[in-house]
Amino acid sequence: MVRAVIVEPVIARHGRPADDTHATSRGSHPRSPEARLEEAVGLALAIDLEPVHTEIVQIAAPKPATLMGSGKVAALADIVAGHEAELVIVDQALSPVQQRNLESALKAKVLDRTGLILEIFGRRARTKEGVLQVDLAHLEYQRGRLVRSWTHLERQRGGGGFMGGPGETQIEADRRLLQEKIIRLKRELETVRRTRDLHRAKRQKVPYPVVAIVGYTNAGKSTLFNRLTGASVLAEDLLFATLDPTLRRLVLPLGTEIILSDTVGFISDLPTHLVAAFRATLEEVVEADLVIHLRDISDPDT
Repeated sequence: MVRAVIVEPVIARHGRPADDTHATSRGSHPRSPEARLEEAVGLALAIDLEPVHTEIVQIAAPKPATLMGSGKVAALADIVAGHEAELVIVDQALSPVQQRNLESALKAKVLDRTGLILEIFGRRARTKEGVLQVDLAHLEYQRGRLVRSWTHLERQRGGGGFMGGPGETQIEADRRLLQEKIIRLKRELETVRRTRDLHRAKRQKVPYPVVAIVGYTNAGKSTLFNRLTGASVLAEDLLFATLDPTLRRLVLPLGTEIILSDTVGFISDLPTHLVAAFRATLEEVVEADLVIHLRDISDPDT
């Protein structure tokens, strides 16, 4: 297992102190830094990482270069070295510059919250659409993080060839290739979505109401789905154990037939550009005749 250090930054916002729990919330409920850190650990465990150190870091003023101050970065570098950690997870969106500078200072790979969620999505996607959506989200994320990390990226390319014309740098060529892949994936996704829309239209002609189960990730949606339908959808004590929507026909005790939909769990502070990865789930919920909102009563944030 990869050894990981997990950092939960608590950033002062709008004049509030850095430890104000109202800075981030799920719905109308404030979430404590401890709860957010626990969730970050859960995300790490979902991809088989081994958390060797976790820490809440108070940040009064985010630094453009490293997010945290130089003293805290130096202290983290000692912790990373002491634990022989290979990965540092910062449970916050990092700019490409911040990520690069932290990797240089900490001598370890750095993942921000977006990158961590993308890693989970990549492991959980099973349907063609799910895989395409994750690939697209990852490319969009990667496009902003192309940096001149190696000497060859500084070289100018001359002549023709598929990499581009005279004077095109390697970094420009890499960006162009990424853009071409993004366009291709969007076209493939549109084809898959049109097919799914046709299937949904056929389903709407059947006189069965659609019931969608929604809720926070790991709230027990797949467990309830399996209990009601006798299905064997993956139900584990992991965040995002389910990524793709699953549909099953169910006969209720009085004989009414319905179509039950198990959906991917939601999560707080989901990066805006990752919402597309939830499109299939969101569409199933919008089209449902009834929505069951499942909540885990044992969760202090429920």
